[in-house]
Amino acid sequence: MSATNRRTLLAGIASLAVPASAASEWRPLLNGKDLDGWQKVGDGVWTVMSDGTLLGDRTPKTSRDQAWVYTVEEYGQFDLELDFWTRLGGNSGVTLRDATRGKFAVYPNHDRKKTPSHNGYEIQISNSYAKDPYPTGSIYLFQKAKTGFQKPGDWNHLRLESRNEIIRTFLNGEKVCEHPGDPARPKTGPIGLQLHDPNSVVMFRNLRIRTM
Repeated sequence: MSATNRRTLLAGIASLAVPASAASEWRPLLNGKDLDGWQKVGDGVWTVMSDGTLLGDRTPKTSRDQAWVYTVEEYGQFDLELDFWTRLGGNSGVTLRDATRGKFAVYPNHDRKKTPSHNGYEIQISNSYAKDPYPTGSIYLFQKAKTGFQKPGDWNHLRLESRNEIIRTFLNGEKVCEHPGDPARPKTGPIGLQLHDPNSVVMFRNLRIRTM
């Protein structure tokens, strides 16, 4: 076999050894300084603190809106990891594939039947929020998460697997929920972080993503 043919054969074998769907490297979703690459929706006050933690609060406390921040970039199949903290009674979430980018979650366009959980998917974050039956890690409106793995009042680790055929959630290393979703809903879209109501305060850190 000639040297040229040998090189061609070895290159072909090498290409077969790397799956076409191999995951990318992990990369951060926050730059640790500001919200470059994100867009705000609603009247939430989002602050990147000196240690890189993203704090979500609001003023005035009487606001009726939800508040969100969305990635400018859109994603399809990916893994997402983050740490979160929310106050006792707090409500937050992570939304996937919401093409409306929270438009109908804020006034004057507010429509409860068109909020992000009705267009894409919302992964629930709750710290004993009394009005909501979906615990942390639930795929809101689709599947309730298993309970017993959240650390109330402390930082918790959330991992999401977004695939065309399934969405899975893991809380502090334990799989708590999975569901195939609605075939009619989008397969791609932005990632959003929620500040649900006037009484909720939420923090996020160590956000990172790897795409498939």
